[in-house]
Amino acid sequence: MKRLFDFVMTLIGLIFLSPLLILISLLILLTMGWPVFFRQERVGRDGKLFTIIKFRSMIKDAENKGKPYTSEGDPRITPVGRFLRKYKLDELPQLFNVLKGEMAIVGPRPEVAEYVKLYTEEQRKVLTVRPGLTDTASIVYRNEERMLARFEDSDSAYVEKIMPAKLKLNLAYLEKAGFWGDLILIFKTLEKIFWRR
Repeated sequence: MKRLFDFVMTLIGLIFLSPLLILISLLILLTMGWPVFFRQERVGRDGKLFTIIKFRSMIKDAENKGKPYTSEGDPRITPVGRFLRKYKLDELPQLFNVLKGEMAIVGPRPEVAEYVKLYTEEQRKVLTVRPGLTDTASIVYRNEERMLARFEDSDSAYVEKIMPAKLKLNLAYLEKAGFWGDLILIFKTLEKIFWRR
């Protein structure tokens, strides 16, 4: 049922959002040039690799000029990219990942292989489900970039503090995952995006 819900809602969403997707694509082309999309290999269900799609919000070749994550004030992020990230508009192309069955609307956010290698056996349980567009950790750590900017060694802070905390939330989600819980998470995500205190 979850897969059917994801497929139908994503298809409707893509049709409804198509004018916005085209507008954002043109904006990126005019201000940042080609490519419009950012693609990165992530670890999906059962440890299988897939390519996640986002609107490009950083300079070209950004993945080779810094860490796999960003912190507040990262010089790789462009002015247009900063706006897209603020309202999570850069994440919209991941709807195509959902349509293809690589992701779900709700589920643990997919991580890069570099960090998945550090998971404990218990933490690897998050790989038993499709990764999602949003989850509890995405809501709690919606200001992750700002949090990381406070640390002198942001890499260690992410691996030792933030990543384990997010995985703990993901494991808690797996224990009580269900249709109504997913709906609540979807509405909470939309609330945090559009009603930013």
